Amino acid sequence: MTNRERTMNILNYKPVDRMPIVAFGYWNETLEKWYHEGHITEQNWRGYWDNSPDDFEIMKKLGFDFDWSSGFGSNCLLNPPFEKKILEEMPNGQMKCIDDLGLIVIEKKDVVSIPAEVGHLLTDRKAWEELYLPKLQWSEDRINFEELEKLKAVDEKDREFPLGIYCGSLFGNIRNILGVEGISYLYADDEDLYVEIINTVADICYKNVERILQEGIKFDMGQFWEDICFKNGPLVIPRVFDELVGPHYKRITDLLKKYDVNIVSLDCDGMIDSLIPTWINNGVNTMFPIEVGTWNASIAPWREKYGKELRGVGGMDKKVFAQDYKAIDKEIERLKPLIALGGFIPCPDHRIPPDAKWENVQYYCEKLKEVKI
Repeated sequence: MTNRERTMNILNYKPVDRMPIVAFGYWNETLEKWYHEGHITEQNWRGYWDNSPDDFEIMKKLGFDFDWSSGFGSNCLLNPPFEKKILEEMPNGQMKCIDDLGLIVIEKKDVVSIPAEVGHLLTDRKAWEELYLPKLQWSEDRINFEELEKLKAVDEKDREFPLGIYCGSLFGNIRNILGVEGISYLYADDEDLYVEIINTVADICYKNVERILQEGIKFDMGQFWEDICFKNGPLVIPRVFDELVGPHYKRITDLLKKYDVNIVSLDCDGMIDSLIPTWINNGVNTMFPIEVGTWNASIAPWREKYGKELRGVGGMDKKVFAQDYKAIDKEIERLKPLIALGGFIPCPDHRIPPDAKWENVQYYCEKLKEVKI
């Protein structure tokens, strides 16, 4: 079987010969360490991005079959983005900048982390209409048709792993632009604008998906990104999310179904439990990454509550990569009853961090391939 066949069979509760071994990338510091240890080349380290030739080479060396984030994307947000502008250079080497989303951020020299947000250009309706709305008009240049032609040239039967179509972000990108505090206040201060922003972004997501599907390529799954929860729950009121955002998921997933795409994956970090009803009820049926490493999240209680309509990818505790073979064996034993539920594919619950030992990751991949399904 191909890894495409294995993946789609598992998510549709059909038999497979073995589990596909799925990855979700690495920290840059992890690759740097593995390069200095001699496991990968400098080109692998410096040339890596998700689903790049170097990514495939690294995965092959480790024993992974493919990266879950593989798929065709399009620009679902600002077109064009803001030009980065340095507003202030500080004595300590830090810089205050306007970034591509219109956020005012502090960038720290030689520090690999998310910049600190200190302000936002999107503060009111005037800023929305003058600065953002012109960048949120739909046009075909949001889609890379040259790359689509390359996909069309590959026979569907020759695909080794599943092909996803990126369906955008219906709330997470908006949160990125406004900030958690800003988007929370906006709902109270100007609900009409709040709704208009959601509807505008959702329309672009829908039109991108519609136009891409019209090219006749058979996609295996839809893929959303959100990241709208933290360790104690969502960054949005579930009732509001269900009422205002839920229908947009339904509109896009109904469109996918017309093109025989029945698996729809959603990438959301954090404790997602109170938002799952909105996703399940509106056609999103595969949760990713299932953050077991932070608070023992698991597909098991979700499956008990929502039944087989809910699938999952993730839920493998990557912290064991820093330990030993015994810890990895224990983790695989924990995963076995979850695998037996069907509709579940283990994957490290986030990118593999620098404390991971190369030989431990290899051992995990070897052992997971041996699990009987």
